[in-house]
Amino acid sequence: MTLIAGVFIASLLGSVHCAAMCGAFVCTYATPGAGRFKTDLPAHTAYHMGRLVSYVALGAIAGAAGAGADRLGALAGIGRLATIVAGTLLVVWAVAALATSFGARLGRFGALTGRTIPDSLARALGGLLRHAQHTTPVRRAASLGLVTTLIPCGWLYAFVATAAATSQPALGAVTMAFFWLGTVPALLAVGVGAARLIGPAARRLPVVTATVVLVMGLLAISGRVQPVAARAVPQVTHGH
Repeated sequence: MTLIAGVFIASLLGSVHCAAMCGAFVCTYATPGAGRFKTDLPAHTAYHMGRLVSYVALGAIAGAAGAGADRLGALAGIGRLATIVAGTLLVVWAVAALATSFGARLGRFGALTGRTIPDSLARALGGLLRHAQHTTPVRRAASLGLVTTLIPCGWLYAFVATAAATSQPALGAVTMAFFWLGTVPALLAVGVGAARLIGPAARRLPVVTATVVLVMGLLAISGRVQPVAARAVPQVTHGH
């Protein structure tokens, strides 16, 4: 399994997190009522393209940071430092998410699971949403998509750490693009008023998702998962 494939699978399974955290954004531009998808399609597109741009940019920055971490690790005699750190963060998030799913109270550490937003940020986002009401739906959707990375979501930043593990800006961007792709279906469901369809999944998938992320983290730490599919390297025999 490659790290990027794992990111897509985990993102798709855990997209109910995104529906819960970002569903309010979608509701600010989507038209209430059934059968309005065609009307809202430009706004849906703008919102998700805004999210894609912000996620890809964040992934590229994380990949560059991972490359720097690997260089520092090499100087200290520590190999794969970025991957080890990313795997550790994935394990921490997964353990916190599993604990929360089974009823544990984590207090301020609840933010690790991506289910809570600090009150100060909630007020700031509320102000942004009120201001966005005065713009066109497409502009509103695009601007909201661009600011989604400002939400302190442990779910999102677990995968930003995964992008850092690639140690390459381009691969970090690709990693976050696949993360984005996995979140689109659930958010579209919110936008078309079909969120009730993922209601039963919302009760079951958090444990499944956290387990997948936990396995990814452990495999990353152990070096048994790679950012991209391994390619065969031809062996060259040198004559004497």
